[in-house]
Amino acid sequence: MTMIELLVAMAIGVGVTLVVATVLVTGENLKRTTTSSNDAEQTGAYAFYALERYLRGAGSSIAESAAVSTGAGDAGVLGCVLNVAGILPRQTPFPAPFAGVLGGAAATLQVAPILIARNQAAGGSAGVSDAIIIMGGAGTGGGVSRPQVLAGSMSGGTASVQIESAEGFKPYDYVLLSQSGVAQPSDCFLEEVTTGQSLTAPTPPLPLKGSANAAYPYYTGTSNTVGSTTTLASLVASTATYVTGLGNVQANDLQYQMIGVGANDTLYGYDLLQYQTLLQGQTTDAPQAIADGVVAMYAIYGVSTTASGAGVLAYWVDPGDTAYNIAHVMNNETTMESIIAVRVGLVVRGEYYDKNVVSPASFTLFSGYVDGTNAGNSLQRTVNINATQQHYRYRTFEFTVPLRNMLILAGTS
Repeated sequence: MTMIELLVAMAIGVGVTLVVATVLVTGENLKRTTTSSNDAEQTGAYAFYALERYLRGAGSSIAESAAVSTGAGDAGVLGCVLNVAGILPRQTPFPAPFAGVLGGAAATLQVAPILIARNQAAGGSAGVSDAIIIMGGAGTGGGVSRPQVLAGSMSGGTASVQIESAEGFKPYDYVLLSQSGVAQPSDCFLEEVTTGQSLTAPTPPLPLKGSANAAYPYYTGTSNTVGSTTTLASLVASTATYVTGLGNVQANDLQYQMIGVGANDTLYGYDLLQYQTLLQGQTTDAPQAIADGVVAMYAIYGVSTTASGAGVLAYWVDPGDTAYNIAHVMNNETTMESIIAVRVGLVVRGEYYDKNVVSPASFTLFSGYVDGTNAGNSLQRTVNINATQQHYRYRTFEFTVPLRNMLILAGTS
């Protein structure tokens, strides 16, 4: 081989090597880009699944109870102050990332199928996020409130209420005791059905645990609402008391959840009834991670009006509006019943860090949506991404979830 032939061969070899190297590098970058995008898609899909599952169950048992008609109104469930074994009302702020919810101090939580606390979750790298509070029982429980037909009694460690029928109740069921005809916010107590009495006899006394022990951790004896004098004994003795079946303690089938974005761009869920702490032996009361890579979560209400017809979506509203902020919704049953849908927006981040800037400085959610109660103001929410975070790839998700239990309730009005 001559020198010229050798040089030509070397030049061809170098060219082929460069082409192969370029193809490999491009392919690897494409793979990482695709993988990162797919990660964001999968995270968003899972977060959507989890949120949709919770939201579709919002109001289960509660809405059915609210539909009960008596001479004095409904069964007193919507808007009542939830009292649970010293857990609720809160005596301290909720744990992070929910420490700012309801003002970031001791808080009274009233029964509502869905509540949006605007900008009250700590949020991740994009800043504060909304917190969504969802309350719902077990669909199999029916949730139909049953009035007392006779006064109940307190004897030793057990309380009982005489109801029309105990059909469907079983030991360790959750029940909610509320009062009809009492101005809200009134107290309602979460209690448990005990063993020891027949639940099948005609108009049987429904036995409730009247004192606390490890087997019945949800015993609620007295309200811990400031200034309240309500006790279990007073509810048991009142013939205006209604009993609503919610679910079963051992089955853990209640969904009293608070959801929001926290540290490390993680979507968290917090069990408002502290099931894991009370019944699973955990020593700390902490939120549980649902999905990582969630940068921001915001939500808006879809409402029905008298003019639009029962159960027909009329317009969207900002949960920060005076007439729809969390404090107003909790204290206004009419407003509560008008909320028939929720639209949720998520910004989700992939895992791959690129050396180049690959994302814009901001994303928008709810683009084109306007506030139906506030002069048509835009409901658009902007999510800002800092310079460091712009080296990741993002996806935005928006979805609407009809609140089926509230639609059912709207049809009964």
